[in-house]
Amino acid sequence: MNITRLANPNELRRTIEQSTESQRAIVKEIIDHVRRNGDQALAYYTNQFDNVSLTTFYVSKQEIEQAYEKVGEEVVQLIREAKKRIQRFHEHQRKTSWITTDETGTMLGQKLTPLQAVGVYVPGGTASYPSSVLMNVIPAKVAGVKRIVMVTPPMRMGELPPAVLVAANEAGVTEIYKVGGAQAIAALAYGTETIAPVDKIVGPGNIYVALAKREVFGQVDIDMIAGPSEIAILADDTADAKEVAADLLSQAEHDERAASVLVTPSESLALKVQQEIEKQLPELPRQHIARASLANNGRIVLVASLEEGIEAINQFAPEHLEIIVENEMEVLANIQHAGAIFLGRWSSEPVGDYLAGPNHVLPTNGTARFSSPLNVNDFIKISSIIRYSQQALEEQASKIAAFARLEGLEAHARAVEIRMEKRGDQ
Repeated sequence: MNITRLANPNELRRTIEQSTESQRAIVKEIIDHVRRNGDQALAYYTNQFDNVSLTTFYVSKQEIEQAYEKVGEEVVQLIREAKKRIQRFHEHQRKTSWITTDETGTMLGQKLTPLQAVGVYVPGGTASYPSSVLMNVIPAKVAGVKRIVMVTPPMRMGELPPAVLVAANEAGVTEIYKVGGAQAIAALAYGTETIAPVDKIVGPGNIYVALAKREVFGQVDIDMIAGPSEIAILADDTADAKEVAADLLSQAEHDERAASVLVTPSESLALKVQQEIEKQLPELPRQHIARASLANNGRIVLVASLEEGIEAINQFAPEHLEIIVENEMEVLANIQHAGAIFLGRWSSEPVGDYLAGPNHVLPTNGTARFSSPLNVNDFIKISSIIRYSQQALEEQASKIAAFARLEGLEAHARAVEIRMEKRGDQ
């Protein structure tokens, strides 16, 4: 990991990864195939991409029961503890419908209704992610979503990771299917003989899953287009180099495209962290991934002051931000863009991944400038309520009609004025 001096605060700002025309064409072909051929297309792509031949995609109750036996009681209790903490946090996000009435008797308000059906994509590949299941499902359950469908690619023998099945069952998933990739997204959006369509799709995945979500948006809603994971650490001389290095590596082991960045005004800390990373890397089971990640997107950036570091962080808008400085609350007040903010040496980023409670599905690629972590409100839709009284319409009719004619919409104006005529006839 090289140490460089910050030349411009904008240099940390990331750009959205661009897909290739070939990748987009493949995704469109897959989606079209699933729309036309349903389960037959799902079986074809599961065989082609996962090397698994399946006669059914549905996960039975027996498979879920077997998963509990495989993971053991200790893992079950760990998942339940995480569920409890995540649920407790998200219950604070609940909002309620509301109605107000003014002196004329006019009633205005909002009706909050949970989505009816949500699809949750859980990635497979190089690791198993029961935490991803909990983070995507629990806010939907808290919101009141009745039907939650989980899709995830099968492993070599056609099975699913036991911990993922246990997490899904504990969180309240109502249907689980062994299907992954762009074909799973197409099935959730358009439906097949086996999988009924949903209203929204959430959950991370590879570039093909991301492109498929982009393609079906409009047919269904989506949470976000997730990019590679990121961590930025803003630290001064009070930080422990060994701990900072460990935190940078915790993100680097995710993905070869992940970004791990230290921003510090301390040259001494920068040098120590650089040395610590080289010490700790050989001890990691996924060191080949972490090394590639650091080579591609790892940086130690020296800044002239904490103020300059804060400016650079706000330009970066990282998914995860750790602040390990003497006056962390002072710095926090000046942070404008970050998905999740971890304060102090005891708040290592993995705390947020698993047990703290806030959602770990966070905006990446600088989108924290305008978007938020996955939350209960993502699974609720709002309907406006309008009930005008006769008095209110009488007072405002001429103004409403005038505004309608200002926009050249005569029928709009007459729809109001006709009620005033009827009033005169009575």
